Amino acid sequence: MYEQQLYEVWVLNMKRTLTALTVAATMFASSASAFDPDDLLKLKDTGKCVTCDLGGADLSGADLGGTNLSGAKLISANLRGANLRGAKLISANLRGADLGGANLSGADLSGADLGGANLSGAYMQGAALCNTTMPDGSVINSGC
Repeated sequence: MYEQQLYEVWVLNMKRTLTALTVAATMFASSASAFDPDDLLKLKDTGKCVTCDLGGADLSGADLGGTNLSGAKLISANLRGANLRGAKLISANLRGADLGGANLSGADLSGADLGGANLSGAYMQGAALCNTTMPDGSVINSGC
């Protein structure tokens, strides 16, 4: 009887621990991809946002031509169909970003990380890809 009670207490404690871990993991995961609203406002107001955190932001179809986003965190951002023509994305983190159909012609992606990003249909003529990590993990040195 005593062993059964100990087992039931142990199971209850494990359930509580697993619930707490699940809640903590969910909070961490959602905060890791959340962008800073002040940074988004800065981008809209000034047309530049160096080292900003725009991870997970929906910038689909946005006109960001010539924008300076050097060092910006754009992890998992939606940039589908965005105009990034001539944008400075030097050392930007674009891991997992959706750049499908985006215009990246003449953009400077030197040192940028595009690991796991979607570039299907992206227009990249004249883009600088110097020490740029591509979606498949390879490093390109074009336009150095």
